[in-house]
Amino acid sequence: MKKALVIAALLLGALPLHRTFAADWTSEPSDSRLAFAAVFEKTPAPGVFREFEVRLRLDPDQAEASRLDVTINIASADMSNADINKAIAGADWFDFARFGRAEFHASGIRRVQADAFVARGTLTLKGVQRPVEVPFSWSESQGSATMEGKFVVQRGAFGIGTGEWSATDVIGADVTVSFRVRLRRAS
Repeated sequence: MKKALVIAALLLGALPLHRTFAADWTSEPSDSRLAFAAVFEKTPAPGVFREFEVRLRLDPDQAEASRLDVTINIASADMSNADINKAIAGADWFDFARFGRAEFHASGIRRVQADAFVARGTLTLKGVQRPVEVPFSWSESQGSATMEGKFVVQRGAFGIGTGEWSATDVIGADVTVSFRVRLRRAS
């Protein structure tokens, strides 16, 4: 009996002492950025969403049980030009009046490297839902964390740029979305 207890103690001692568990995180707005860039006549046309919220439940060791939820105030889109900002508020573009927010929800995240993950979920934008994969890096330190990534969406798939703007020769089809989100543990 004593020999079995000694073996069990040795085996338990061989297990890693550090084990991460799922934690809930929420974004720090003042230290986070959500940007987008289209191409207008072969020139980058960047913009940002000034108001968005990220909630993440992540267990790096069991990423498939994790969840990512992002809510974006579409009316906070800013392309640093008053005329362009007025245009993107209209029905051909984001249609702020009818679609005030966009959402991304992913239940199930896949770890692809030690500190790299892919969230596969659904993006709802301008009333259209499409599957999207969002790759991101992850770093955590003393109750705060940073997630950073970039992905491409097709604007036409979401009805962004309709009517005379649906052609892709002046404004490209691809929109690159990039983010750097600072998070804190939710209490």
